[in-house]
Amino acid sequence: MFSFLLPVIIGVLLIVYLAGKPHWLEYKRELIKAKPFKKQWRKIIQQRMPYFRQMPADLQLQLKKHIQVFLAEKEFIGCNGVVITDEIRITIAAQACLLLLNRKTNYYPKLRTILVYPSAFVKQQQTRSGDGVYFTQKMVLAGESWDFGKIVLSWQDALEGAQIPDDGRNVVIHEFAHQLDQEDGRANGAPILAAGQSYQCWSEIFSTQFETLQKQASRGEPSLFDYYGATNPAEFFAVASEVFFEKSKQFNLQHPKLYQQLTQYYHVDPIHW
Repeated sequence: MFSFLLPVIIGVLLIVYLAGKPHWLEYKRELIKAKPFKKQWRKIIQQRMPYFRQMPADLQLQLKKHIQVFLAEKEFIGCNGVVITDEIRITIAAQACLLLLNRKTNYYPKLRTILVYPSAFVKQQQTRSGDGVYFTQKMVLAGESWDFGKIVLSWQDALEGAQIPDDGRNVVIHEFAHQLDQEDGRANGAPILAAGQSYQCWSEIFSTQFETLQKQASRGEPSLFDYYGATNPAEFFAVASEVFFEKSKQFNLQHPKLYQQLTQYYHVDPIHW
């Protein structure tokens, strides 16, 4: 009799566990947010992230609470001699959490580990030429987002991205935008949109601007967006996110429809910061 009921009992317990896990996780996060934000952490943000001082007080408070959860759930690993310090953790976390403000978030659910190199790192990648021949190509990168739980960052570039908040270049925002894009599968430039936001409208507006950037890149014409965004739709979304947070006024003036889509997605309007 017991052997007959055992699978049923296990099944019931599994259902209870799966149903209760999100609530337990949310409860743990609320406990973390309720803790005082450390003074030395606040000092790091103020020193390393001038962007923070321009934000409204309510968003500053949100950001600090998000940072607390982020640091509790993500592991930082130093590479090539990097020793992970609070300065590194806070500077990166603060920029990553900019993308989570004013909306319900699961804190980059696929991400587990952030690998930090001292500066730009070299990656070897196998590439196939047009005639079908495979060859190994070396690439120098400031960051990389993987869809199986890891982000790789150059500390030098992450630090510069924080300290220069208006040049339209921020490797942390770029790579964490990829993480948002990857939440529903592989990055394709179409993240999970906000309730009421139209995927068709998003696709039409982003596709038009992506094609425009490709033409500008091929002709060498000036653009608000880095030519790297012309690589594919996923890279364009990440590049557009950098510009959205760092050159919001120019973005809105030159590409108001695209800017509006990102305002609806990120639930913030950096122009007012």
